[in-house]
Amino acid sequence: MSVNLRKGEAVSLQKNDGGSLTAVRMGLGWQAAPRRGLFGSRTREVDLDASAVLFAEKQPVDVVFFRHLVSDDGSVRHTGDNLIVGGVGQGDDEAILVDLARIPVHIDQIVFTVHSFTGQAFQEVQNMFCRLVDETNGQELARYTLAGGGSHTAQIMAKVHRSGPGWSMTALGTPANGRTFQDLMPAILPHL
Repeated sequence: MSVNLRKGEAVSLQKNDGGSLTAVRMGLGWQAAPRRGLFGSRTREVDLDASAVLFAEKQPVDVVFFRHLVSDDGSVRHTGDNLIVGGVGQGDDEAILVDLARIPVHIDQIVFTVHSFTGQAFQEVQNMFCRLVDETNGQELARYTLAGGGSHTAQIMAKVHRSGPGWSMTALGTPANGRTFQDLMPAILPHL
């Protein structure tokens, strides 16, 4: 059963039987918002990019994004840049796979961001979400839905972080401005 999170809420990634999850997928999705014009409403394609920044003691040590699809240790993998988005908004537009069992012990947080490389503002986006899925069985574990809108060009969506012997996910939903994950670092750091 999936948990619907609100900004700032966290959920443990322990299984109901007490075991730990081994592999998860952070799925990100959105729709292009209709724009009113002289001849009615229409939508414009929106190309957003998902990134995962891996941290060790609040220091970035690796990143996975459309130009670096696999982390150096192989534990985090981006499924690829989706350039044609903005239609029906069903399913994940971009996804990042995380093999929790393979993440090196010094990595303690992974922050997931979405940003517009072309600089489109989020006022052109609606029905934006991130969801965490158990990759072993396809079951959705948690979902965080944003209202959309705003003049910002990025969102710090969520983080997966070590919590005792296991992992937890926290919904962040912080608007930011930037075209790349590097631009977002000042906005990410307060969440570590």
